[in-house]
Amino acid sequence: MARQLGVHELLHVFSFLEARDLLCAAQVNKVWNEVSGTTELWRQLSLRRWSSHMVLGTQTWKQYYLCRSELEFRMETGRPEKDYICKAIAGHTGEIDKVAYVSTSEYRFDKREKSVVCTVSSDCTVRAWDLHEGTEIWSSPLQPAPLVNLVTYPQLQLVATVDKQGLIKVWKAETGWEWASFCLPTSCSAMENFDHPEGSFLLVACAEGNLYTLTVPQLQVVSKVTMFPNTSVSLICSPDRQWLFASSPSSDLGPKVIHTQSLLHPSEDELTTSTTLTVQLSSKACWVPDEAARLIIIHRNDSGRQLVVTTFELKATKSRDRVNILVQQVASFLLPDIMMAPHLMQGHGSQVILLASGSELVLFTIHGLQLVAFRDHQRPITSLWVDPERVITSSFDLSLRVYVWNKKNKFPVLKSCYHLLGGSHRWASGFSHVESDGMSIVGVEARSSGTSILRSYCFRVQGGQKDCTS
Repeated sequence: MARQLGVHELLHVFSFLEARDLLCAAQVNKVWNEVSGTTELWRQLSLRRWSSHMVLGTQTWKQYYLCRSELEFRMETGRPEKDYICKAIAGHTGEIDKVAYVSTSEYRFDKREKSVVCTVSSDCTVRAWDLHEGTEIWSSPLQPAPLVNLVTYPQLQLVATVDKQGLIKVWKAETGWEWASFCLPTSCSAMENFDHPEGSFLLVACAEGNLYTLTVPQLQVVSKVTMFPNTSVSLICSPDRQWLFASSPSSDLGPKVIHTQSLLHPSEDELTTSTTLTVQLSSKACWVPDEAARLIIIHRNDSGRQLVVTTFELKATKSRDRVNILVQQVASFLLPDIMMAPHLMQGHGSQVILLASGSELVLFTIHGLQLVAFRDHQRPITSLWVDPERVITSSFDLSLRVYVWNKKNKFPVLKSCYHLLGGSHRWASGFSHVESDGMSIVGVEARSSGTSILRSYCFRVQGGQKDCTS
């Protein structure tokens, strides 16, 4: 029967096979080998498995699939000295306050891939680092005050920083050349990058309660809105950048949700399109990545005694001359009394919430079903990184914990895989931040001397020569 199948018939049959079966079919004979390596077969396999951040580069789709499969296998196993290269990168003479990737989150395996991060520090500098080489790319001149925050624009290769006095600057990520500056009237309390079809913008909240929308890279003021008078504000943008959550823990006013289009086109006759949520004493909030406008908030119940996790969905409707915001509660549940108040929260998919409570990582559905709890860390979790493939936590116990998602169940749950260790207890006090781009992991390791270093973990890929099921 196999001899009677032509190339087109074989191609149709092979289109139903997975990668393991295609690799086995390639061993049968010359014809099967050629058909099983058809570009379209491996392209469709890649698109089904990974829907984003794909750059073919100089490789074939088969090579791309095998390389990325091997990378994920190595990131899941994490065997020291075999699956990744660990490097300690020093340079700052002060504490690192923020780290962010400036390289795009694109998977490519043609020797052109590079993981680059930028950092700001109390030593009054912003610096860029090559994680694969373990070297500093550039460092800015000493700034007037310690730098406290930064956001990056990977597609534009730009970095925006702010110092303790409220001085904002935009830098070219490749060279460290200063592009523009803008000075806030008071210190900055929050900063968010805001990529929109109309252009790139920077959202900045200052300590006096005002929200500024600035163009990038020119840093020209588009709008200025008072959010919470005379108090600091925190900001979180929705995944589709249509909504902005703003809150202030020291204000009696409830948190607000703003339709960002009104920030880009302010009018003297109209107020910013926003609504105040009817929740008391909100503490944490996050957007769900797989839903355009699903917001989760931790707050107190009416008596103020118990913590509640409430999920809202937002919708903007247009009338003749204005936009109205509709808020609908879709789920709510009480956190267990025995659970310490969470200090970190992230969403995954459309219905899963991750909470860091002390040294414990707990997963709930938005309706309150506890999926799993991990107690892997010996000390409190300091940072939480979540992406579609994995979760990484950092702690002052000198370790990063790596988890991977199991998506075969009704609700995706995590599997604890391994830990990545930092420096010695004599010189380091633990990790304060963690970030990842899928190709590498970088942690900010606080030193006992009051300085910080970067510890990078870059995962090895052998060029796609191995079986993706190894």
